Order: sequence, then structure tokens, then C-alpha cells
Amino acid sequence: MKTRHLIHTRAGAALCMILLLVLAAASICEAASPTSVSVNNLSSRKLTLTVGKSTIVESSDVVRRVSVSAPEIADTIALSARQVYVTGKASGVTTITLWGDANRVSAVFDVEILPDVVALKEKIHQIFPGEKDVKVLATHDSITLSGTISSTANLTQLVRLAEAYAPVDKNSGKPKVLSLVEVGGIHQVMLEVRVAEMSQSLMRRLGVNFAYISSGGNNFGISLLNSLTQLPAAGWPGNPLSVADNVNWLFRFTSGGATWTGFIDALKENGLTKVLAEPTLITLSGRPASFLAGGEFPIPVPQSGTGSGTTITIEYKTFGVGLNFTPTVLGNGKISMMVNPEVSELDFTRAVSLQGYIIPSVNTRRVSTVIELGDGQSFAVAGLLKDDVREVVRKFPVLGDIPVLGALFRSTEFQKNETELVIIVTPHLVKPLDMTKQTLPTDAYIEPDDFEFYILGALEGRGKQDTAKSTPAASVPGMKKGSGLEGDFGYMKP
Repeated sequence: MKTRHLIHTRAGAALCMILLLVLAAASICEAASPTSVSVNNLSSRKLTLTVGKSTIVESSDVVRRVSVSAPEIADTIALSARQVYVTGKASGVTTITLWGDANRVSAVFDVEILPDVVALKEKIHQIFPGEKDVKVLATHDSITLSGTISSTANLTQLVRLAEAYAPVDKNSGKPKVLSLVEVGGIHQVMLEVRVAEMSQSLMRRLGVNFAYISSGGNNFGISLLNSLTQLPAAGWPGNPLSVADNVNWLFRFTSGGATWTGFIDALKENGLTKVLAEPTLITLSGRPASFLAGGEFPIPVPQSGTGSGTTITIEYKTFGVGLNFTPTVLGNGKISMMVNPEVSELDFTRAVSLQGYIIPSVNTRRVSTVIELGDGQSFAVAGLLKDDVREVVRKFPVLGDIPVLGALFRSTEFQKNETELVIIVTPHLVKPLDMTKQTLPTDAYIEPDDFEFYILGALEGRGKQDTAKSTPAASVPGMKKGSGLEGDFGYMKP
């Protein structure tokens, strides 16, 4: 009996040890393996709605619960145990999940809410009835416009209209509209400008000059000449002949070893200046173009030097007849333009001398305006008048105020300048030309032969024009129409 009890005791201990080892191994395996996740292989379905529109989702199973990942984009209402009412609130994407019995997922929907492009298309048809080639494509985050449109102005209005229906970008806070619309029609603008200016000047001058030189070296003189800018080196009075080159000599006499010299400077001058320029420019709609008929003159600019001397650099300033303009084709033959014509000329009468350099001043007339015209219409900028009057009187004290005789002790100068500027601008919508139908200024020139050049002294010939140069390429046998090449070419004949 004791032996059997001992055997049972040992067997129980061994069984307990085995159970402990199994439990320990199971715990080790459980700690090493990942947590199991139950995966539902139910595939999602796509659902597309428009902002403000609704649809009814019917389920084959009983719907116990509905979840929307983004409630601000879509909203749901349970109509019955198997029907769910879905409404689009804002553009975007979200997910709707349906649960059935036993907390089991019965359906998953990927919902995309699009902008209301149907209303946008109706507005486009109402506002732009003639634009039938414009296409509208919408996604949840943008509206894309494509096709063709008649004018740039209509394109700008079309984009603004689409922005009212487009989703708002979260980063910029602005409606997101992608425009792939091409503008049809003509977009090249040729601008004809005529600049006409007339300038008249009048100058009247009367000056007197007396000088007395005795044999003993006593000098006395009165100078009232307005045109006298430089005196002799010895000072005035000095040798009267040294300043008599630029004045009208009136009289001189000698008495008792003394010399009396008198000068009268009398001048009346009329001047007339005419400026006429007709520049022509071509550019695309919205692109600037510029023109200058004139030149550039150098201006010395002193620079701070590191050594003992000063470094002089040269800068150039333009002058002449200039034009800057930027056209915009609006449609229906209308063109909006920003025009900046300018007329400038050098004026050496007000020049500045700097370290031996003579720097002239620049008289400038400049206009800046924005105008809207039709194709071929013109506008004029006129009334740019300028009237300058300058009067200078120099007189000897007391003596210059004496009536009649006081004119001998006065010097007067009167100067008047009148300027009138007119600018006429004419825009045109232009197309490329067929070169075979165009004429050039050199087409009428005929090269003279030896008899005409040497004997007759003619610079142009009077013979028949070369038919190879005057005949269009389409009428020359063997020539391809539109090639524009006739006869031998590519090298110079001896």
C-alpha cells in the first residue's frame, strides 16, 4: 500500500510539472507573436454627389448604425431599417460606413462631393451665349475650364464666374480654378503713331557799349551788352577791339590822343523748328513694345576713387522720339491701350560743364494715357502748348531812366518761344501677310548701265525692269508657288 501511494504521488508531481512547462511555453509564444486583427475583406463602393444634391442608399441588410468620417462634407439620415438618405454639403471626399446585426460592417462607400457645374454651365450659356466651345470639368477640389473663347475680356469674366462655384483652396483661401482655355481671333496689334511739333522763337536785343582811352593811359567805359559773357583778361575797360567781334561796331574817333569807341548790339532773330515722326510698332495682346528714333549722349558721372584722383564713368541717356505702349485685345474689335509717347531734344544753351565735359540739358515732352478704341479708330493728344517769354533790361543808374537819351544807357533783350505738340495714335488688328503680294521700296529701282551712269550721269536706269525680279514665283515656269526665289541666288556674280 505504501508503494502504490508513492507511485501516485510521483505521477501527480510529474503531471503538474508538465502543465507548468506547457503554460510557460504558451506564455512565451504569446508574448513573441503580434496581436491578431480581424480583417473585413468587404470592398468599398464609390458614390458621387453634387453640392446641395441628395441620394438614397438602400442596403440588403438591416442598418443598425451609420458613420461619416467628415460630417462637414456629407450628412446622412436613416429613413428606414434598410434606407439611408445622403446629402452633399461641401466639396470634398469622405467615407460612409454602414453596420448591420452583430456589429458587422455591411457596406463602405467612398463619397466624392463635386461642385455644381450644371448651374455653372447654365450661367455661362446665359452670360456668354456665343461661347459654345467652352468646356467645364469639376473635381472635388477644383474646376477646370477648357476649349476656346473669342476674346481676352470674356476669358477674364469667365474665370471670375467659375470662381463663384469653385472649391476654396485650404492653403491660399482662394477659389481654385484651372483655366486651359485658348483665346481665338487676332491678337497682334499694330500701332501707328504720328508725332507733330511746331516750335517758333523770336528774339530782339539792343545793347550799348562806350569806351574812352586817353594817351596817358586813363580808361573809362560803360558796358551794357546782354550778350557779353566773357571780359578781356585785363578786365574792363581794356582793349575795346577784344570784345568787338561779336557785336555790331557803330563808331570810333580819335581826338587829342584820346580814342572814343562806341558799340551798339542790335539783333532780331526768328526761329522755326518742325518735328514729325511716324513710328509703327507691332506686338501681341498684353505684351509691351517700344520704339526710339533718336540717339544717346554720354554723361560723365564722378565716382569716389580709392586713390588721389576721381574716377569718371560714362552713362548714356536717350533722346529723340520714343514710344512705349501695351495693347489688350478686348473682343468685338475693341482694343485697350496704355500709350506713353515722348519727344526730347538736346539743348546746349543750358549745358553744364563738369571737369572739362559739356553736358547738354534735355527738353522733354512726355504723355501717358490709357484709351479704348476700335480697330482703325484714332485718338489725338493735342493742346500741349508752351509759351515762354523772357525780358531782360540792363541800364546805367539815373542815366538809363532819362527819356529818349536814356536808350543810350540801356540794354534790352526780349525772347519768346512757342511750342505746340500733337500726337495721333491709331491701332490696327493685323494678320501675317503673303510676301509674294507685297511691294518694297527697292522694287522700282533699275540699275543704270555704263552709258547712263558715266555719260548721262543718271543714278537710276531707264531700261526695262528685270522680269526675274518683278515676276511672282507662282508665274515662273518650274518654280513652286510661294517659294519666293527666282533665278540664281546664294552667291555674288562677278
